[in-house]
Amino acid sequence: MKDYTDIIYSPVITEKSTLKMQNDNVYTFKVAKSATKTQIKKAIEDAFQVKVKSVNTLNTKAKKRRVGRYTGMTKTYKKAIVTLTNDSKIEL
Repeated sequence: MKDYTDIIYSPVITEKSTLKMQNDNVYTFKVAKSATKTQIKKAIEDAFQVKVKSVNTLNTKAKKRRVGRYTGMTKTYKKAIVTLTNDSKIEL
């Protein structure tokens, strides 16, 4: 992967992640499935010019969803939970 746009797809904006952003300086992103923690750390630092303290990752599971009589599954993705140093901040 050459550029940070190949690794970081989008921020995850939920009620829980928004509270973490405001209180604990923790940000959540959807990332490429093949990205490692060190690649994610470097991509975040390059994209936002901040200092990353730690990176935690997890793979989400597909959930069953129904539309009428048809059932399907949601898409799976890799999520990165990034903790920044106290003097760093990202504006989303």
